[in-house]
Order: sequence, then structure tokens, then C-alpha cells
Amino acid sequence: MRTDPTLIGTVQDVTGTAVSVSLASETATGLSFFKGESYRIGQVGSFVRIPLGYTSLFGIVSQVGAGAAPNTQEDNRPWGNQWLKVQLVGERGREGRFERGVSQHPTINDTVHIVTEEDLREIYGPGDPVDFVAVGHLASADSIPALVNINKLVTRHSAVVGTTGAGKSTTVAGLLAALSDPTRYPSARILVLDIHGEYPKALADRSTVFRIAANEDKGEKPLNIPYWALSFDELVKLAFGGLRDESLAAVADAIVALKRESLTKKAREGITIEQITVDSPVPFCIHKLWFEFHQREHRTVIPRPGGAADEVEPAYVIGANGDPVQLGDAMSVTPPQYRTVKTTGPANERVQWGPDPLGIRQQLAILASKLRDPQLAFLFNPGDWRPELNGTVAKDLDALLADWIGGKSPIAILDLSGIPSSVLNELIGALLRILYDAIFWARKLPEGGRERPLMFVLEEAHAYLGKEHTGAASSAVRRIAKEGRKYGAGIMIVSQRPSEIDPTILSQCGTIFAMRIANEIDRGQVAGAASDNLKGLFEMLPILRTGEAIIVGEAVSLPMRTLIDPPDKNRWPDSTDPRVVVRGDPNKDGFESEGGWAVPRYPEDYAIVMRQWRKQSPDYEHKSDPAAQSIDPKPGAKS
Repeated sequence: MRTDPTLIGTVQDVTGTAVSVSLASETATGLSFFKGESYRIGQVGSFVRIPLGYTSLFGIVSQVGAGAAPNTQEDNRPWGNQWLKVQLVGERGREGRFERGVSQHPTINDTVHIVTEEDLREIYGPGDPVDFVAVGHLASADSIPALVNINKLVTRHSAVVGTTGAGKSTTVAGLLAALSDPTRYPSARILVLDIHGEYPKALADRSTVFRIAANEDKGEKPLNIPYWALSFDELVKLAFGGLRDESLAAVADAIVALKRESLTKKAREGITIEQITVDSPVPFCIHKLWFEFHQREHRTVIPRPGGAADEVEPAYVIGANGDPVQLGDAMSVTPPQYRTVKTTGPANERVQWGPDPLGIRQQLAILASKLRDPQLAFLFNPGDWRPELNGTVAKDLDALLADWIGGKSPIAILDLSGIPSSVLNELIGALLRILYDAIFWARKLPEGGRERPLMFVLEEAHAYLGKEHTGAASSAVRRIAKEGRKYGAGIMIVSQRPSEIDPTILSQCGTIFAMRIANEIDRGQVAGAASDNLKGLFEMLPILRTGEAIIVGEAVSLPMRTLIDPPDKNRWPDSTDPRVVVRGDPNKDGFESEGGWAVPRYPEDYAIVMRQWRKQSPDYEHKSDPAAQSIDPKPGAKS
């Protein structure tokens, strides 16, 4: 007869991290009652406690049944297949504080007990409430909040992974809402790289949105990324598409000269002309750079009769009035027009190539195209950060940093949905590098990372952090993942395909929020990146409910199965699945269904579609946009 209602069995086999438990015969029903609460025995993912004097070991059930029995077990009792395999994860000592890891192992016939709600409260209860934030509640106990250590969550990096439809975006929105609670963390600093523009609605009350096609009526700000803040390697890839080694030195020297000219016009604290390098964040005019190299590559000249070999004049195309047809203009990216080479005829009519071309005509044509491209205006014509010919700018990078990470809102959302995919990888790498360099060198200042940590949220990370990606984004994230902890920079990686993310990056994530994942390869990647030996626990991933996550890692005392608190429905990210059929009220609407395929067909006008496509914006604002007055939706159409 069992006298202790919490007793479920005894230890019969011990390895380094796992324990095999033989269930007591009285537990055959699989149900136990303690202090008015019922507890299911033998649930995968549930906790057990093994008392060892003043110490109690805690473990997670990873396997149940005959497969959990030791290989040599040949017990033929009716309950001989009632075995549990338990992964040891921590212990509670004499002082009552729970700690990860175990100082001693159990021995044969040590008793094993259920973990009660009282035990769970002690394990998951915070030592200092300021250090912990509630992100939901335990799936097995609604009354117990799921608490994560905000210090370790931010600086030790984290990952939120789950298949499409598992509630990943809603979970991220809920996490960010908890981490940016103005009553608890008024100086929170979070930067979201939003690839698809999903989060502005979800975090509208505590974020500033930066978007290429900004709607200032909604409080959005234009997204500008000054090209002159990039490193030389980053700029070459984005502007020229690449240069041969023999051309790199000439372009680098020209950029240094332009930066020195800029510094001569306006001195900047912290750097002198002698200290300038090609990577120094000093403004210079890339339009002037293009114009000077275009002249060097395309210029033809007329030798002066009787003059020295270097006495030449430009051979411009001359108009009917005797003036040059086009001298060119750097800021409008207009090239000068030169005459073609002519080696015959009178000496004063002969035209030859100008001296010292580099052979980079193709690269200059690429640069000119990008300087004219309206899609890249945020980079090469960045508003108040666009340098004049002499390198002067209306605003310096301090104003940009103040907008991005020093504004009144705790969250800054950089909506990258309008950025061409061809430059997305390099641009994300440049963004991360700029921000990390800024807080790294300011680490001893109140604005630096050590005094006020900064968390980067990388949405759809598999798109630019894959194993095959070797670009700027991967390099920047690897650097932050490896050394960011010391300087107050943390990363939260969000992905639906963890198997496609570079394992080096994923392994640096100290905390993992694993949501429903059906793919076996993805589950294996998550299990391999987790710090705990919990392979059995991750076998539960395919059956998790929407919005449910298994949280493992440094930010939680024990791995826990959690229902994340979602934001209100009107604050959900724009990532929910569209409904093919939307049910309505037949008494009110006259038909059973409304919306989707069930709505009565009405005349459609695809001119509105083309307008939004050309505008590169999903927001339809008929009343405020005069251009839309002539393109009015048909009656019954939903805008």
C-alpha cells in the first residue's frame, strides 16, 4: 500500500545524464492526487523529483513504456513495462535554491516523486522580480507564470523557431511586448529587422517604424541608410558589384581623398585628416566619385599643337553654337559627351583617349544605374544624410543613431520590405555592423551597450543566415553572436527553417523557444543547438498547439512547456493566414458566409491593384490621396 501520494517509483538504472525509473504497482492507473490536485503520471515532458537527503534532484520525463526500460530488463510482471526514462537537469539544495546541473547522482532504489505545483512555484519563482519577465504560463499549470531571465535572454542570445502557422510571429510580438513594458523597462532598446512588414501593427503603441515609403501621417519615419557609413568592402559590393584587385586601390585612394576634402570643409570630433582611412565613417560624395572616374575612363582629348605630351584639352562634343553639348553633372548622374577617337586628318582635329584609364567602365555603369534607381534612393540619396559635392551633410550619424536606438519608443522597426532582394543580404550586414560598432566603441558611455544593452530581432533569419550564405549578414551576426555578450548586444533569431541557418550561429543562442516543428531535420537542428540533453523532450515538437513553445536554455531555471501570452487580436502581426471562407451571420447578412470565396461576386477594378503595385505600398488611402480619386473601388469592394 502506497503511503506517500507523490511516490511514483524507484530508480533502477543510472547513466551520466539519464535515469530509468520502474513505476510502482500502485501507479498503474496513471493518476495521483495530492492536496486536492490531480497529477498525470508518466507524461512526456513532465517533471519528477528524486530526494537525496537535503538535496532533491529534478528531471524531465523523456520516454515512457517498455522502450524506457534498461536493455537487460526482463521483468514479466503485469506492470513490467511501466518504465520512465528521465533526463536529469538540476537540483535544489539545503538552502532551497534551484540550480542547473547535478552535484551527485541517484542510486538504485532511490524513490522518485511527482513534482507538485508547490515545487514548480519554487523552481520557476524568480529570485529578483526585476530580473524576470512573464511571457506566458506553464502548459501544465495555468496558475504558474512562465518566467524568463531577461538578463540572459537578451545578452546570451535567443532563437524562436517553428513551422509556418505555429504562432511564431504572434509569439515574437508577445515577447517583445513583455520586454518593452514601459512600467518595468522604460529604457528598453530593441531593434527589429522586419523583412515582410509584419510588426508595425502589433507593436504600434511602443515602436517607431522606419520605412522606405513612409507614411508620416501614421507616425512613420523614412528609412535612410547613408552609404558613407558603410565599410569599404560593403560599399564596393553594393555600389560596384565588385572590383578587380588592381582597381580597388585606386578607388580606395579616391574615397580617402574625398573624405579628407569633406573633413577640411567641416571638422568632426574624434578624427583628423591624418587619421582618415577608407573605412572611417566620414561623409563623402559618391556622385563626385562616379563623375571623376567616369571622366577618367571615357574622356577623349585633343593634343595641343606644338605642346608637350601632357598638354591636352577635353574633346567635348560641340554644338552648333560652338559650345559643348554636355559637360555632365555629378549630382544628377549625367555623363559628359566626348568625341570619338580620330587618328587621321589634320593634327588639330585628331582625338585620342585620355590618360590612365582603369578599365572599370562596366562597374561605373552599374554604379550610375544604382545612383539613378529610386528603389536605392534610401542608400545613395539618403535625405538629410546626402553629401553635397564638397562632402558636407545636413545631419551626421549621431542623428541617425538617435532615431534608431535612442528614440522615445523602446522598439525601432526597420521595415525592409521595400528593399530589393538583390542587396538585402549585404544591407542587413551593413546595418548590424554599423550599430554594433557604434555601441561597441561607446561601451563605457551611458549610450553604449554595456550601460543600456541593445537587442536585435532578426525576422526570417534563414533568408540571409543560411549555411550557403557567406555575405555581410552572416559575418556580422557571427561577430555579434560570439562577442556581443560582453558589450551589451544580443540577438533574437526568428526562423521557420532552423536547419537552414548556419549551425555556428544557432549554437550561440543560449535560449530557444521551440514551437511546433514537424520536419525531422529541423527538430534535429534545434535539439543539437540546445544546451540541455533533452532529445526526448524535442520529440514533442510536432504535437505542440499553436502558440505553445518549449523553452530551454539559460534564461529559464528548467526547460518548460509554455503557452505564450499573445497580444490582443487587434495587435496581431500581419502574418495570419487568409481565410478562404469567412463565416458570417445569415440573419444579419442574408447569406451564411462572407469574405473570401463565399462573397457574392462584384465588379472589380484592377487599376487599383496596379496603383498600389507601382506605389510599392499595401496601404490604400483614397481620401488622403488625390491621385486615387479617379480610381474608386466599385460598390461593395473592400479596400
